[in-house]
Amino acid sequence: MQPPHLLFLFLPILLPGMWADPEEPQVIQYLLTGAFASISSAEVSCIVLLEDIPMLTLDPANWSIHFYWPWVSQVAAEGDGEKIMSQYKIALRNLIRFVHDTVQQTKQHYPLVVQIRLGCVAYPNMTSQGFLNVGWGGRDLVAFEIDKQCWEARQPSQVAELVSESLNRQKSVTVLLEYLLTIWVCQSNFQTVKTYGKEVLERQELPVATVFARTPSRDELLLVCHVTGFYPHPISVAWLRDGQEVPPGPALNTSTILPNADLTYQLRSVLAVAPRDGHSYVCRVRHRSLGTRSLLIPWENRSTAATISITIAVLLLVTTASAGGFWWWKHRKGNEATWETQDCII
Repeated sequence: MQPPHLLFLFLPILLPGMWADPEEPQVIQYLLTGAFASISSAEVSCIVLLEDIPMLTLDPANWSIHFYWPWVSQVAAEGDGEKIMSQYKIALRNLIRFVHDTVQQTKQHYPLVVQIRLGCVAYPNMTSQGFLNVGWGGRDLVAFEIDKQCWEARQPSQVAELVSESLNRQKSVTVLLEYLLTIWVCQSNFQTVKTYGKEVLERQELPVATVFARTPSRDELLLVCHVTGFYPHPISVAWLRDGQEVPPGPALNTSTILPNADLTYQLRSVLAVAPRDGHSYVCRVRHRSLGTRSLLIPWENRSTAATISITIAVLLLVTTASAGGFWWWKHRKGNEATWETQDCII
């Protein structure tokens, strides 16, 4: 049995561009999923992501490509996308046949899901690292080790041993994979993607933060800092107590970063405090879109605010009454002086 030429599945149609934050690595990845219901049924889909930005998808019905951005189709055109797509289709057919043959040899059972993840991590120091991993039935199966130029099993199973040994026998495929992962995927067409996709890749959205309180019991107050609408993904949210950052602990609970429908993100940070503890609290947000600034949102203790408002109102009332009384007294004294003067004249 001849193994499929899997490398053609991953001939890149687009490649990594630039990143907005020099401290963050950039990741491009091709995620392919094959669902095998039976010996005569297979459905293969694929999506290409640059970080969290979808670039293109492969329609499992007819293997046609859908581009999410006009500039991606331009990059594909410059990279001879039609020729690459024809190679994709040949490789997909070989992959399907290879999976079915492996199932028969190892007496596996349907239904079965095979996942392939290929891509590159580009670091800010201008180095990069390609990767290629294969999953079988929801578990890591084999991976291609670029430094060793070979496939290695990721589980002690008959399937993993069979697949890795079969692929390692194809020396020409191994050499070509090394070239694709180190040179083609990670380096070629960098300037093309940078030029066409710069606006999308450098997109930044400012975070919007609100602070409010919840009272699950009389003895506990939960301060909630809700931050939403930010992009890109990395963000720092912290609570300040009297100007000092609250350290991690059981009283502090920050959610994972969740996606919004508009390709922005949100999260919540909850701090448990004692009611009327006399401290001031501020939620601090740091994000790439803010530059060197921080977003500071103080928590307004409504009971304290109400007390202060009442005190100010009383003081204003007393001041107004005192001023009015003083004016009335002055006016009266003035009238008395006038009457006395008139009496003297008469």
